[in-house]
Amino acid sequence: MKLRTIGCVELNSIGLGMETADAMVKAAQVELVLARTTCPGRYLIVITGDTGAVTDSVQTGLRLGGDMVVGSFIIPNVHADVVPAMNGVALPGPINALGVIETYTAASCVLAADAAAKAGDVSLLELRLSAGLGGKAFVVMTGEVSAVHSSVEAGAAQAGEDNPVVSKIVIPSPSEELKRQLL
Repeated sequence: MKLRTIGCVELNSIGLGMETADAMVKAAQVELVLARTTCPGRYLIVITGDTGAVTDSVQTGLRLGGDMVVGSFIIPNVHADVVPAMNGVALPGPINALGVIETYTAASCVLAADAAAKAGDVSLLELRLSAGLGGKAFVVMTGEVSAVHSSVEAGAAQAGEDNPVVSKIVIPSPSEELKRQLL
């Protein structure tokens, strides 16, 4: 599947999340990238398709989800690294500097990851979305120190518009022991 635009709705209800995922797929010609439970008792829905269809689908999700929605987004022309990192299939190259952005919601972390990947010459290594994290999420990236620093700042700024960032870290020269733990 070639991703073009992605959209997301994150809810505080698992049952309503499942119902919302179904309604979003039926509302417009979109494909479901993921629909799953996350911590703490949330449900995350990510869809892809043409921008108009994704917009219609997300609007349906927001209407149905109502006050149970904790985050949402639409990203036209999503960076190619985002979904592989989200699905745990990113292919790491050499690990130079490391950058980490940690957020309070999965939706804000995906926004941060996309902005970070577009801001500099970095590779996303992992995009962990709330599973076993008490509802928080994080993205890990690598590249040259200056690129990682710029990307972390851009990603944190994007995530921070609606949701504060828990932490943003740049590790200029990570130890070999840490690198082995990441791979």
